[in-house]
Amino acid sequence: VSGGWELEVHGTEAKLVRKVAGEKITVTFNINNSIPPSADDEPQEGQKADEQEPDLTSTPNFVVEVIKDDTKQTLVLDCHYPEDEVGSEGEEESDIFTIREVSFQPTGESDWKDTNYTLNTDSLDWALYDHLMDFLADRGVDNTFADELIELSTALEHQEYIKFLEDLKSFVKCQ
Repeated sequence: VSGGWELEVHGTEAKLVRKVAGEKITVTFNINNSIPPSADDEPQEGQKADEQEPDLTSTPNFVVEVIKDDTKQTLVLDCHYPEDEVGSEGEEESDIFTIREVSFQPTGESDWKDTNYTLNTDSLDWALYDHLMDFLADRGVDNTFADELIELSTALEHQEYIKFLEDLKSFVKCQ
């Protein structure tokens, strides 16, 4: 991923970390259940099944955490790729990911508190939503980043899938 992000991978969970101007930006995602089900599993008439195989693309939900130096709060933005947006080329430049929820969490806490207010963006003023998207873009989380995250997640998912198949083969092999 371009832009000076450091990658840490622990099994199916990945974390990208970047420090910019007194802030630490962390993006975490998990590749489990990140490949949307295909809408049509049956080959069309006149097509061979193998001609139909779509590219399997991993579009995980991801969480962006922004920690400013010398603060006790972390701004947490829960993001996802809407199914109708991925891979569609519109006439207008639109965001390929959306912010679903926003909250503040105590810095350094591994478990988020359900007692902290979480704002669902469905009820958010569009001007404020646009400011939040600009806030993320200013920190390197924009459409280019989101595209690269899809590529990275897809590669990690394929790698784990192959490892899983190899482990499954050895496990079920009759001796």
